[in-house]
Amino acid sequence: MEKVEQLKNHLADVVHLRHAAAVLGWDQQVNMPPGGAPARAEQLATLSRLAHEKFVAEETGRLIEAAEAEVAGLDADHDAAALVRVVRHDYDLATRVPTALVEELARVTSQAHEIWARAREQADFAAFAPTLERILDLKRQEAEALGYKDRIYDALLDQYEPHMKTVDVERLFGELRTELVPFVAQIFERLDAVDDTPVRKRYDVERQAEFGLQVIKKLGYDLTRGRQDKSVHPFTTEFSINDVRITTRYQEDWMPSALFGSIHEAGHAMYEQGCYQGYEGTFLAGGTSLGVHESQSRLWENVVGRSRAFWSYFYGDLQRLFPEQLGQVDLEAFYRAINAVSRSLIRVEADEVTYNLHIMLRFELENDLLEGKLAVRDLRDAWNAKMEAYLGITPPDDGKHGVLQDVHWSSGLIGYFPTYSLGNFLSVQYWEKAVQDVPSIPADIARGEFGSLLTWLRENIHQHGRKYWPAELTQRVTGEPIQVRSFLRYLKEKYTDIYGL
Repeated sequence: MEKVEQLKNHLADVVHLRHAAAVLGWDQQVNMPPGGAPARAEQLATLSRLAHEKFVAEETGRLIEAAEAEVAGLDADHDAAALVRVVRHDYDLATRVPTALVEELARVTSQAHEIWARAREQADFAAFAPTLERILDLKRQEAEALGYKDRIYDALLDQYEPHMKTVDVERLFGELRTELVPFVAQIFERLDAVDDTPVRKRYDVERQAEFGLQVIKKLGYDLTRGRQDKSVHPFTTEFSINDVRITTRYQEDWMPSALFGSIHEAGHAMYEQGCYQGYEGTFLAGGTSLGVHESQSRLWENVVGRSRAFWSYFYGDLQRLFPEQLGQVDLEAFYRAINAVSRSLIRVEADEVTYNLHIMLRFELENDLLEGKLAVRDLRDAWNAKMEAYLGITPPDDGKHGVLQDVHWSSGLIGYFPTYSLGNFLSVQYWEKAVQDVPSIPADIARGEFGSLLTWLRENIHQHGRKYWPAELTQRVTGEPIQVRSFLRYLKEKYTDIYGL
């Protein structure tokens, strides 16, 4: 595989430049003082330009062609064939986008982060609106450069969920909506059946951090190859298979925020850490899509982390750490409290039942913005109207409770939001297959043994990195395409029990 090795060596600089940019991005959200934003924008723009120029160079194209000829007779499952296939896919897309546009996107979104964070803090949508208009203009340019057949959203969605189309997302959402909306209405009529007071008391932040770290280490997050810090918005980033970092945020009066945020991000990180070490520094490292990535975080956060089995093991430790808050609260009451359904204003704190309504809202707004059906100046009103329609509640402000709550638009991540729901669907689809293959998993979790589940995930999903496209991976693992049936069954069984429907 001499030609393949030449291609890998050539692309190593691209990988390193991207990781260097990721380090600067991580630092910007964790450590950097606000005053550093203008300089950081230029630094990130330079690194993005250099990585893009290196990747789209004519030499890269020649090396790909030579490597394609070399792997032509190999089975599609061969690592070398997979690498060349993935590089070709990425190269064909990247060569369509002008380097100047890549550089400008990096510069504008880097500056936008500080503008968004300040506007969010001050609940001032008007302060962020001009920047969002600029970002949307650049993303439309990017979509046109990438090309699409049907919907402009297709070009941007494909960057996060390869080969998925807008119409596919709309079909899945339609199937979900048909059963979910009436089910949500049933629960909304019985919201007072569950008391979430136990998790809304005052919880010391340092002890929250102590417990959260204990949990994610037990789950399998390797802290010799990772770390956890604080940020405005929780996220995971990787600079290597062996350096995968997560962040969370703490609230004294809402304990689940940090705990389940940590578990969620650890799920992402364990996926990255579980990638085959032979893919280090290549285009095969990392998750195959953000939908599959999200399946890992939601599986650990919700299917495992909000289960009775999980808390039958961990609850005693939490009670001992917070005796005043939980000493008189039994396990069943706590289980119901952490699974309480509400008309939540904030996506990242939404319960499992209503979470996908938040995603549908954003998906619809993004499409309307890109297609020119909605002006940025009208976005806040459209957001509030959809919140009222879907959840029966109107945000009291535009900041952390409203249209400015998410970091994604300031980062230029248009087309990203649907992957959260795709991940929800896949989390249960994968879970059912894992339990079918290893029936002891639920009992193992109740004993605090998470290795059987993690091993199954490593063998079936994590180790493959980007070797298989997301639809291909799901078909290989579960024997069928992505579907909402399993997720709906899981929701209905769990919450019919919790709310006595």
